[in-house]
Amino acid sequence: MKTILVTGGAGFIGSHFVRHILKSYEDYRVVNLDKLTYAGNPENLRDVEGDPRYAFVQGDICNSELVNHLAQRTDMVVNFAAESHVDRSIMGAEAFMHSNALGVYTLLDAARRHGVERFLQVSTDEVYGSLEEGEAPWTEEVCLDPRNPYSVAKASGDMMARAFAVTYGLPVVVTRASNNIGSFQYPEKRVPLFITNAIDDLPLPVYGQGGAVRDHLYVTDHCEAIDLVLHRGAAGEVYNVGGENEANGVEVTRKILNLLEKPEDLIQYVKDRLGHDMRYSLDSSKVKALGWTPKHDFENALRLTVEWYAANEAWWRKIKKSSGYRMYYQKQYGGR
Repeated sequence: MKTILVTGGAGFIGSHFVRHILKSYEDYRVVNLDKLTYAGNPENLRDVEGDPRYAFVQGDICNSELVNHLAQRTDMVVNFAAESHVDRSIMGAEAFMHSNALGVYTLLDAARRHGVERFLQVSTDEVYGSLEEGEAPWTEEVCLDPRNPYSVAKASGDMMARAFAVTYGLPVVVTRASNNIGSFQYPEKRVPLFITNAIDDLPLPVYGQGGAVRDHLYVTDHCEAIDLVLHRGAAGEVYNVGGENEANGVEVTRKILNLLEKPEDLIQYVKDRLGHDMRYSLDSSKVKALGWTPKHDFENALRLTVEWYAANEAWWRKIKKSSGYRMYYQKQYGGR
């Protein structure tokens, strides 16, 4: 049996990856290390809790003693654990540097000490900065140019991963993906926020004029790419994972409203995000050369996402009724 330590496995993408590995490999065991911050949700993995090949450990990736203990019995590490919301990083960056930089170092150091055979750092397209309209998509050779506290913290983790690959020969690979959409995403992010607000006939707060462009990737397509890079990617390399589904804020909002048969007067333009990056776009040729292609275009990915939130109100209503969520929402949008 191979053991994969999946960090942040109770979150959005991590929970999908845990499920993907258990389904795809009968001879793999998954240990899920998650701190269970506000976005970590044990309900995301209720369907695998009884699998004897799955184990959950609650803990912080910055806890060196715990991480070293787990690394002794680990063949591979896939690190999803991160503070991930740009707007929260603008409110306060300390937690982001703690998890996204120091936490990555702690994991890498334990992996080196205990001879882990492969370490995959899950990163983001945001570390590249911002593109203007008409500029070519980013390749992996582009210099990093993060422009907000979240992306700076993620870039710090990426660079530490590269340092461990170069300095110590640790077999590290890095994936940088575009905006993921799908089931179990915490409803502070744009797509689930707008879907759930629209279901309740609440305003959909669109930043500025809604012109910021993002590429969208269905979460299961992302998991398949991570799996491929984990097993077949070249050590020390970075792989972009994009959905090739670019759309701006207004386009995304209108598509959601159309799918839910809601009126466009629910769109509410609000004060723009500070330092808002205007466009992200990835060249995914490198991971495609390994044999990966996304299975979902944007229309299909968004439809599946909308259908899931419409059918699983109990999951997200519990979150949106919590005092922590309500306080965040008021702080983020109340004065805009």
